[in-house]
This record gives sequence, structure tokens and C-alpha cells, in this order.
Amino acid sequence: METLQVALELLRRIPKGRSVTAPQLQQQLAEAGVERNIRTIERQLETLSDHFGILRDESTKPYRYSWGANARGMSLPALTPQECLLLTLAEEQLKNLLPPRLKKSMSAFFSQAKDQLGEQPAGQLEREWLRKVRVVSTSQPLLPPKVNDQVFEQVCNALYGDQWLMIDYRNAAGEETKSRVMPLGLVQQGPRMYLVSRFDGYTNERNLALHRIVTAKASSLTFKRPREFDLKRYDDDGRFGFGNGEFIKLSFWIEKDYGLHLLESPLSEDQQVLERQKNYQITATVVDSAMLDWWLRGFGKAVSRISKTMLRTS
Repeated sequence: METLQVALELLRRIPKGRSVTAPQLQQQLAEAGVERNIRTIERQLETLSDHFGILRDESTKPYRYSWGANARGMSLPALTPQECLLLTLAEEQLKNLLPPRLKKSMSAFFSQAKDQLGEQPAGQLEREWLRKVRVVSTSQPLLPPKVNDQVFEQVCNALYGDQWLMIDYRNAAGEETKSRVMPLGLVQQGPRMYLVSRFDGYTNERNLALHRIVTAKASSLTFKRPREFDLKRYDDDGRFGFGNGEFIKLSFWIEKDYGLHLLESPLSEDQQVLERQKNYQITATVVDSAMLDWWLRGFGKAVSRISKTMLRTS
């Protein structure tokens, strides 16, 4: 059964339209939790090449393997165009949120889904759909800061396995500190990635910009994830808007030309609107934060008579 499992995993990961080597397949299997030495992989590939439509390019070493042009392949060729479209969109939108091990393990499937979507005559509408949809920024687009690949992999491994993480962190002032942190969440905010973590010996959470982590190493020591921590609630409390979870009753006047969108996209479920000839008075319960102040200032003189009443702390 173990031999059959390895054979099936190899067949599923051999691409069509491009080639792959035995060491690359060995790495993909390892990322999926299947550990085999390179000689075992090579023997399996030799056997599979003799019985399936797999091409073996012996002109270079290591040998390169691929499905033949007329071969049906395994697993993904049976996918519908809709399923291929879903995989293609999922890879694009989730590429920064997938654990590197999982992403590497799935790379062959993503590639085959793209290839198959481009080949199938029945997939024309799905191919066109990729050119009809796009996620756009709500602010000035910025290029993402560079994140060290090894740092990202170690961070994700520690987060995935609930392992302590040793980091060397450089803050905005350029000061570097070495710390042991408990990784609790990974968040993408615009072009930036943040690690939500607790420093060893503390009970509060902090957001660490991933591009400011100089080095990172996942420890073999694991921790018990705090039951009271919830990433969704942490976000809802405005922790990524530079707030402290303090709820306020916000009230302000805004000119109609600028405030119409707030009638379509309210600030909160309890938002109330009082209409005047040239203005709206908006009242809503929101989390107080620096991002809220920045948003209000962005309207300039179109917003006036701003008031905040403290309600509670989450």
C-alpha cells in the first residue's frame, strides 16, 4: 500500500506541457508528508515511465519527466473547466496566505489546472472570465515591501505547528532586538503582511511587520494556543486600524456629495442618518482608531462637527 501511495502521488505531480526532476518530486512529496529517498523515487519513476504515457528526457541529469502530449494524465485532467477556474483564482488570491509547505505540495496541481484551462476547447468562457474580474485597491496602490523567503517559511511553519518562534526584529527606528514569540495569526493588510504574536512572558498581542523580521527560526518546542484569542475578534476590535478595541459613538456632519456612499455602505449596523438640505448627520458605533481619524481627515472641510463618546473597551 505504501508503494502504491507513492506511485499515485508521483503520477499526480508529474506535469503536462513541462517537465520535472526526481529531486523536485522528492521535495514535493516531503512537503506533503511523504518521505522517501531519492533512489526510491527514481526506481518508481522508471517503472511508471514503462507503463504510463510518461516521457523521460535522458539528455540531462537529473532526468526530466513529463506526461506525453496525448497522455490523459492523472486526477486533474478530469477536472471541469469550472473547477480549473476555481483553482486558478484560489492560487492568485491565497498565494500569500497558504503555508509554504502546502503551497509547494500543491504547485503541480495549480500548474496543471492553469495548463488544462488553457487547453480545453470547452473552457473558453472560463478563460475569458479571468480577464473579466479583478480585485482592486481602495487606496493608492503600493508595491509590497520585500519579505525574506526563509523568514516567511519559518514564520508559517511555526504558526502552522504552534511552535515558538525565535526572531531578530528591526523596528521602524532601526533598532534590532532578539525575542521569542508565540505566533497566533498571519494577516495581509493591503500590500503588507503582519504576524500577530505574543512575546514570551507577556499576555498581550502585538502586530509585527513581516518585512522587518530580519531572521526567524521555528523552535522544536510547541505551545498551547491561548483559548481566549480569536483572530476575527482581534480584527473586529480595530487592532489593524491602530486602535485598542475602544468602542465609541461617532457623530459627524458630511456634505451630501461626499456622504452618499455611507448610505450605501454604512459604518455600522446601528448607523443613523439625519438628512438636511446640503448635509447628512451620521451617527454610528465604531471602534476608535488612528485609521478612523485618518479616514475622517481625508474628507477635508466636507466633514465637520465631529464628536466621539466613549462606550466600552472590548
